[in-house]
Amino acid sequence: MANLKDLKMRIDSVTSTRKITKAMQMVAAAKLRRAQEAAEQARPFADRMSAVMGNLALATAGSEGAPHLLAGNGKDAVHLLIVATSERGLCGGFNSNIVRLARAKAEELTLAGKTVKIVTVGKKGREQLKREYADVMIKHFDFTEVKRIGYANAQEVANFVMHSFNAGEFDVATIFYNKFKSVVTQVPTAQQLIPAHFDQVETDEEAPFYEYEPGEAEILVELLPRALTTQVFTALLENGASEQGSRMAAMDNATRNAGEMIDKLTIEYNRSRQAAITNELIEIISGAEAL
Repeated sequence: MANLKDLKMRIDSVTSTRKITKAMQMVAAAKLRRAQEAAEQARPFADRMSAVMGNLALATAGSEGAPHLLAGNGKDAVHLLIVATSERGLCGGFNSNIVRLARAKAEELTLAGKTVKIVTVGKKGREQLKREYADVMIKHFDFTEVKRIGYANAQEVANFVMHSFNAGEFDVATIFYNKFKSVVTQVPTAQQLIPAHFDQVETDEEAPFYEYEPGEAEILVELLPRALTTQVFTALLENGASEQGSRMAAMDNATRNAGEMIDKLTIEYNRSRQAAITNELIEIISGAEAL
């Protein structure tokens, strides 16, 4: 049976840990509310932008004047994987789920004979991927000092991607992130950025008809860089909400586990203390009888 002093020290230690995890849970809950609001407020704009760009892209599909970002360069040999994770840990399986999806894609492309290049956004993803893919990691974006992700941060990532594509350094770009559903549900998502891909296209016959001036191709040239930046910004906002939701759930589990451990240690401490008292009483009685 464990020493009473050791048990007492373990109980104090776990109690201190529970205080920390409880505080982290409360902080994550406060940050989650702001991050969730930011992600939800960005969705209508992102969805509408995707719908408009989808209609414009549909009108210019197959034409010789299609913008480079939309049509691509006709190749599929070099793939750029943009892995967006968090700067800090203690958020459950948030980072591992994103990295697992990106790693599976990288392995699939490698087996198919494609060349893979990786850009990381967030320290935790970089730490996990550099063990296997250090030689193909070409860029890292560190937002440790950024308290709240803004459009300028997404623009920094998007500008690097577009500049690299225009320089012919890759053919296809895909971003990996977690899409926020709820506190306990975050969906690992892979979204193709280049060639630009837009899912939401208005096909309803009653949908309004727009006549663009100048032509669709000219408008796309101006809007595509903004649309790509919007996709990156939306991914980062979804990641921010998902990170805080995952951290809140992880700290809640840790707090409950600490409470259960304290209860078990307390029972063991009381039993050990009772056994020690019983032994002392037996020794006193035995000594009295010997006299």
